[in-house]
Amino acid sequence: MAKEKLIVLYGGRSAEREVSVMSATNVVKSVDYARFSVQTVFIASDGDFYRGELFDAVPDAPLLDNASALANRKISPALLTELGDVVFPVLHGPQGEDGSIQGFLEILKMPYAGPGILSAAATMDKLVSKEIFAQIGIPQVPYVGITDGVISDEKIAEINEKLTYPVFVKPANMGSSVGISKVNTAQELLSALTEAAKFDSRIVVEEGLINPREVETGALGNGDAVEIAGPGEVANSGNFYDYDEKYKNDALTIDVPAHLPEDVAAAIRAYAAQAYKAVAGTGLSRCDFFIERATGAIYLNEINAIPGFTAFSMYPLLWENRGLTVREQITRFVELGKARFAERERHLAN
Repeated sequence: MAKEKLIVLYGGRSAEREVSVMSATNVVKSVDYARFSVQTVFIASDGDFYRGELFDAVPDAPLLDNASALANRKISPALLTELGDVVFPVLHGPQGEDGSIQGFLEILKMPYAGPGILSAAATMDKLVSKEIFAQIGIPQVPYVGITDGVISDEKIAEINEKLTYPVFVKPANMGSSVGISKVNTAQELLSALTEAAKFDSRIVVEEGLINPREVETGALGNGDAVEIAGPGEVANSGNFYDYDEKYKNDALTIDVPAHLPEDVAAAIRAYAAQAYKAVAGTGLSRCDFFIERATGAIYLNEINAIPGFTAFSMYPLLWENRGLTVREQITRFVELGKARFAERERHLAN
């Protein structure tokens, strides 16, 4: 029986491209090579596509990246249809996790793993997802949004009136702590807003909790047929960790499973399933929550539609704790993507 050819698409124009390369490296090392061969395709920081190596076994060399991309490897993005059978976009941030690459793959009529256009776009934009979660009654911390990139005196006054410090200032369409600042006083606010505006014209400012517990769950499935793993806990989450501390210095300590009463864990899983269905989740997502230590109140923070898949990322660890190896997880992602593709094609045929 011939192997399926899986295209692992990684890199991208986002500031999160380094995380993508780390995630893709772990994916390529973990694929079931008895079933798949892997064609790697790298998207450079300028948006050009490069054909990487074709693997029939676990590689022992680094993946192609911006420093090693050669001009003779550049390809037309449309060539993806000739390179493989199904795509796994291991991409984070804008133009990878926001529905754009998903729409491109649908135009190419290629099956792909992970979120569809709607779920990717809705979860990438934190302001959009917060409005959805508010409509279905899932608790969130108070927040104020900036939607036009204009940091006005009126908007600063609104933030100071509605929110209590500390606050977190975030680009609405970024992840991996890129562009995020913890602001302890009103005097620090303008600088943090200016930093976030470098990455997005849409900004969310959230009221911070005092030393909360940070717990995360893993969603796996299409639509209502979703399973939830976890929660796990970022055990040293009382501090704010930036991009370098998360991905370069390995500063996070993760407990899987989280040490929570079962009724609390069950409530978090129920909220995660509710939120995943509300954003038309498909494939996989990580759902992140805060627990206020003083009151035990649970707050949904965000859904990450293509979570980090590095060797120390929470999502794969949650499912390994449930008995699903990383190899089996990747195979499930592919199967779910192919099932959604078949369903989409049936609808288009009518």
